[in-house]
Amino acid sequence: ASSAQKLGEQGKTPLYTAIDGRLAAIIAVADPIKETTPEAIKALHALGLKVAMITGDNKATAKAIAKQLGIDEIVAEVLPDGKVAALKQLSQKGDKVAFVGDGINDAPALAQADVGLAIGTGTDVAIEAADVVLMSGDLRGVVDAIALSQATIRNIKQNLFWAFAYNALLIPVAAGMLYPPFTCSWFFNRANINIISFME
Repeated sequence: ASSAQKLGEQGKTPLYTAIDGRLAAIIAVADPIKETTPEAIKALHALGLKVAMITGDNKATAKAIAKQLGIDEIVAEVLPDGKVAALKQLSQKGDKVAFVGDGINDAPALAQADVGLAIGTGTDVAIEAADVVLMSGDLRGVVDAIALSQATIRNIKQNLFWAFAYNALLIPVAAGMLYPPFTCSWFFNRANINIISFME
């Protein structure tokens, strides 16, 4: 048990083998962390976002990986069909939730999330369920997609502000607000003279 705990604290998942019902060996497996992942998580934090990990690994392994990468929150020991429930749990605080996944088991969670981002190298089912498809397996693409969307919304808001300000200021001008009163009276007087002349 202590060996398995140590392996879990190293971010490895222990697998047990038994012979005749007795423990014979413990084998540890681990998913290698991509070199770009720590950088992507730092960039997400720089955007003011929290990062959570939903995993089927045991809590000790999940905590070790989260500590290594600087992940804010973990939901561990989740069965494949429990990712949607985990998403709902994370969104209970009222925050918008984006989910990144690439497998068949991720498809329901991709559809449930406010924004589903599928890795382009993943399964077709995940790609179909997602709102955004990242063509590479690099998580920095998530950062780029979020930064681009934020810049787009900011640009839209700025355009709406200037359009409103332009209309609020210049529509009264176009309606004649800046014409001097004597110009208007001269115009109407002149029109009256022309009408009288025409009637004569």
